[in-house]
Amino acid sequence: MRRRAGDRGQVSVEFLGMTPLIVLTLVLVWQCVLAGYTYTLAGNAADEAVRAGTAAAPGERQGACEQAGLKHLSAAWRGNATVSCATGGGYVQADVSLKVPVLFPGSIDFPVTVHGHAGAVEEAKD
Repeated sequence: MRRRAGDRGQVSVEFLGMTPLIVLTLVLVWQCVLAGYTYTLAGNAADEAVRAGTAAAPGERQGACEQAGLKHLSAAWRGNATVSCATGGGYVQADVSLKVPVLFPGSIDFPVTVHGHAGAVEEAKD
């Protein structure tokens, strides 16, 4: 009962052939995770900025809003982040823009900007 030696090592050869495809798939999935996380960070930063802007005194709203928008971002996203706040008509709005990193946050960024927007009614000051 001798086995045929013609297909010996076939699994190893097929695995080596599929390895680049597996690695490419993992890289693409990771990049999608980073893009989604950047959207989450932008939305959260806008929410935090508006929350701080509504609670601050009228003369301090702009500074408090921008500072709070950057506070919870890690250094990798904070470097290219822009936070703009606007008030008017009893309403505070914050817009946050972040760049999507390529594979590793803090290295290089895609030329894609993610925007987060939030708004809330100003709190009454007595």
